[in-house]
Amino acid sequence: MPAAYEQYLVPVVFRPFAEDLATRAAALRPRRVLELAAGTGVLTSHLIARAPSAEVTATDLNEAMVALGSARVPGAVWRQADAQRLPFPDGGFDLVVCQFGVMFFPDHVAAFGEVRRVLAPGGRFLFNTWGPLGTHAFETALQAGLERAFPADPPRFFPTVPHGYADPAVAAADLAAAGFAVEEQRELTLRGRSESIADLATGYLTGTPVRAAVEERGDGEAVRATVIEEMTARLGPGPVTAPMTAYVFRAAA
Repeated sequence: MPAAYEQYLVPVVFRPFAEDLATRAAALRPRRVLELAAGTGVLTSHLIARAPSAEVTATDLNEAMVALGSARVPGAVWRQADAQRLPFPDGGFDLVVCQFGVMFFPDHVAAFGEVRRVLAPGGRFLFNTWGPLGTHAFETALQAGLERAFPADPPRFFPTVPHGYADPAVAAADLAAAGFAVEEQRELTLRGRSESIADLATGYLTGTPVRAAVEERGDGEAVRATVIEEMTARLGPGPVTAPMTAYVFRAAA
């Protein structure tokens, strides 16, 4: 799954936002950076490039992601870690960053409290989270394909998890409950470019947790064909450029 995620999804979906978040991070002139939910290291690599004097520690809950990320971006220190039980001392970082990971936290306030604990006084927490599903053209088309393939019981991973923390007022309230002061909250729409909708569909179906749901329900090749057909009908075969909306938060400990 990490290899398919890196090959098919990172260039189209995650790299544009990683470039933006790394630029915002570098502007804070951090010295000790902790990255949560680092995945295969797309943000990590941009952090190292934009803030070369910073010490970057990258973490992910998934050991396979850590293994691939550490091979791809050896300039960071990599550790497997649960964001709700961080294995770091109090006040050890002046910046914590997270790209599209906070929506996976089972208890947002608890996780944000751990982030605040490991931040030095005045340290910053910088993260982004996807907007509603309808504001992400690629994933709207993908979900339509899944609903066509499984009309009775389509996988609901994308509406409920990646796009399940899409109310910025809720995120701001959770930050405040964890003791943060929100300094900036911004809606950001960037455009992803896919050379091949078929490849992008393959990435979603094999490089995300929806893979298991598809395998449980039936013929993976037939599902892939249906999803590609629906995504192509909506977006074209590629190359295609489409909008994706996220919210960016910067909060102070």
